[in-house]
Amino acid sequence: MTNHHMAESGEAKADESLVLVHCRQDFLCSSQGPLFSLDWLRELQLPALAEHEVGLYGSIPVRLLELERPAEIAGCSWQSLRRLMLEGDADTFRLLGYAAQIGIWARQHRFCGSCGEPLQPVSGERAMRCSRCDEQHYPRLSPSMIVLVTRGDEVLLARSSRFASGVFSTLAGFVEPGETVEQCVVREVREEVGLEVKNLQYIASQSWPYPHSLMLGFHAEYAGGEIVPQPGEIEEAHWFDLARLPLLPSPYSIARYLIELHRARHLGLPEPLPPG
Repeated sequence: MTNHHMAESGEAKADESLVLVHCRQDFLCSSQGPLFSLDWLRELQLPALAEHEVGLYGSIPVRLLELERPAEIAGCSWQSLRRLMLEGDADTFRLLGYAAQIGIWARQHRFCGSCGEPLQPVSGERAMRCSRCDEQHYPRLSPSMIVLVTRGDEVLLARSSRFASGVFSTLAGFVEPGETVEQCVVREVREEVGLEVKNLQYIASQSWPYPHSLMLGFHAEYAGGEIVPQPGEIEEAHWFDLARLPLLPSPYSIARYLIELHRARHLGLPEPLPPG
C-alpha cells in the first residue's frame, strides 16, 4: 500500500510516522489508500477525539486519528472497513481492523461510565483511567461463535440483508451471559435456521472488527430438523453441494476458512492456512 501524501519520492522516511484517519467504521482514503503522512494531516487541523499508536507498516510507526465527525478533504473519500477488507491484503486488513477497534473504543470511552468524569490515557498501557473513582477501562472484546454445519457432501449456508448481493456464509452469533460457546452454537443454529447440530469441533478464531468481536469458529454436523429461516435475521438458507457452492465471503474471513477447510478435508485437497 502506498500513498501520494507521503514524501515526494512516494516513500516515507524510516523515522516518519504514518496515520490512519478513522470515524465510525470508515477510513479516510486517497486514490492510493488509507495511509497519510503525519505532517500533511497536522496542517489540516482535523476535529480529532483521540490519537493512538496502532502498530507498524513495515518498519514505520502508524498512528490512528479518531475524528469527531467525517471531514471533507479534497482528493479523498471515506471508505468502509468492509470495502477495504475486500480490496486489500490480509496484513492490511489486520492493521485496519485493529485500528478500527481502538478508534471505536476511544470514542466510546471518553467519560467514565461510573461517575461521568473525563477519562485520561494511562501511560504505558492501552487503558483509560478515571481520576475521580480510579476505574480503568480497557478495550473490550465480545465473544461470538461462527459455525459451518455439514451434512455429508453438503454444507449449510445462509444470507442476511447485511451481505453483499448473492453472497452466502456460515451462521454466527454472540455469546450470551452465562452461556458457553458450545451452547451458543447450538442455540444460534436452532434460532436462525431451526436445525439441531452435534459433534461440535472447535477450529480456529479470528479478531473480527465489526465492531469488536472475537470470532470462535466451529464445524458441526447436522442432527435433525428442517430449515426455517429466522424472520428479520435470515433471508434464505440452503444446503449446498461442495462442488456447487454460491458466492462466498472474503478470503480473509474465518467464515471462508471454515468452508475451505471442510472442503479440503472432505475432498482430500491441501488445507488452507488459518486466518491471521
